[in-house]
Amino acid sequence: MNGSHVFSIPPANDQIRFIGRKGYPTHNVMLVCNVDMLFTFVIVGWPGTAHDTCIFSTVLEEIKNVFLHPPKVDAGYPNMKGYLGPYKGERYHIDFRGCNKLKGVKETFNHAYSSLRNVIERTIGVWKNRWHILRDIKPFSLIKQEKIIVATTALHNYIRQCGVIDEDFDKCDHNPNYISESQEERSNDEEMGSYTCRRALDDSYMGRVRNQIATALMENRNR
Repeated sequence: MNGSHVFSIPPANDQIRFIGRKGYPTHNVMLVCNVDMLFTFVIVGWPGTAHDTCIFSTVLEEIKNVFLHPPKVDAGYPNMKGYLGPYKGERYHIDFRGCNKLKGVKETFNHAYSSLRNVIERTIGVWKNRWHILRDIKPFSLIKQEKIIVATTALHNYIRQCGVIDEDFDKCDHNPNYISESQEERSNDEEMGSYTCRRALDDSYMGRVRNQIATALMENRNR
């Protein structure tokens, strides 16, 4: 699960709430995928200023019966029961590129964790690179813009499931570290934002689960 900003053209009288850290108007889209790089859940309707944690908590409250509850979340989400996140404040994700030396239990966990998380980033990268309209949307109504976003995720799944030779998926399948430029920028932004909201939802139980997994990984590494 991850959030991704998609370019938006809001009405002139409704610009402010769409302009977040990127400096231009966006939709903040929450997406969930499986290991086959297929989207399994997409939620639109949030402006660029909305933080991932706020979208996530609203989904849990309002549409929890249809939410697929992915067990793995990134650093922008709370570490709450049923949702395991990385250690915050430690090296994570792109910090490990070109560096094979891991320091301690927490970095060992974050390194293993980020290799799994790479699936959602690669999936979003393929999706955004394929559909030029996501980077240059026309001045349609907000509802139509949101429908276009959802439609492109459905087409993404259709192309993936057809099993035909596809340049975008092939590029990703042959490069396990494939991440689009837009996703790399997103990764650098993750730990910014609604820290207070995120901490309020953090769960001590999941902290203990994470510590147990991290210890097991470290012991296995030292064998």
